[in-house]
Amino acid sequence: MTAASTMAAPPQIAQPQQPAKPRSAGDIVKAAPASDWVAIAPSDLLVMTLSPDTQGKARQVIIQLLPPPFSQGWIGNMKKLALAHWWDNGAVYRVQDNWVAQFGDPDEDTPQAKPLPAGLAVVPESEYKIRTFDAPEFINKGKDPYASFTGIERGFPVAYDDDYIWPTHCYATVGVGRNNSPDTGTGAELYAVIGTPPRQLDRNIAVVGRVIEGIEHLSSLPRAPGNGMYNDKAKNTPIQTIRLASELPQDQQPRLQYLSTASQTFRDYVSARVNRRDAFYIYAAGSADICNIPVPIRRAP
Repeated sequence: MTAASTMAAPPQIAQPQQPAKPRSAGDIVKAAPASDWVAIAPSDLLVMTLSPDTQGKARQVIIQLLPPPFSQGWIGNMKKLALAHWWDNGAVYRVQDNWVAQFGDPDEDTPQAKPLPAGLAVVPESEYKIRTFDAPEFINKGKDPYASFTGIERGFPVAYDDDYIWPTHCYATVGVGRNNSPDTGTGAELYAVIGTPPRQLDRNIAVVGRVIEGIEHLSSLPRAPGNGMYNDKAKNTPIQTIRLASELPQDQQPRLQYLSTASQTFRDYVSARVNRRDAFYIYAAGSADICNIPVPIRRAP
């Protein structure tokens, strides 16, 4: 036996374990179980079809309506308007930079205004907020300059103060155009936020929903000067139709879902957003404005 064969093998040096790569917010959403996704009823979706763009491409905007008890007077009016096909051949007639894209009847407040359907409700200003003693499904820990706290209720950002809760203005929020108080609007004239969230409008205008698909078709429209009203109607963007999704043939109804804001997956997603550990980030903020916590939406698989 040679000397070499009798030498003991050198001890194995333990290699340090690499820390697990933190999951990104996107990774968490992708891994969400099917049970954490909530189907949006077709009766709670408005499908707006704009005229094709300059390249001939179709443009569709899908609006999710707020659930009860929020803003139900205006939403009831909007469903009547949609069933009456009142918005057909209307237009996006106002696009103001860092503010809103507004649509409805471009002849509103003129002798040529389109008559409204009978039976629309006159909704009082008190309906801008609702009295409640229940906290929303998800409570945001970040401080808010407009309310005691904020949260998310069934997919929608909300704020809470003095036992009242109300939906907030964030990017892609849809609200009801109105004249000066005490007018509250009918729901015939609508706008979508296309800029910095105008939270100062909270409790001053009815919020009725949010664009969950196709906001780029509104946010990319040419801006008009001043208050955003086009001075030439030829610059308006025509609306071909606005329909409740439930009114469409079944094979044309969009099947959309949102990530349940009552789920642990959603809490993990929010934690990943407010405590960024991606390689790009140096500093984790530790909190987020309510409008910086978008609720994930997907097409049903």
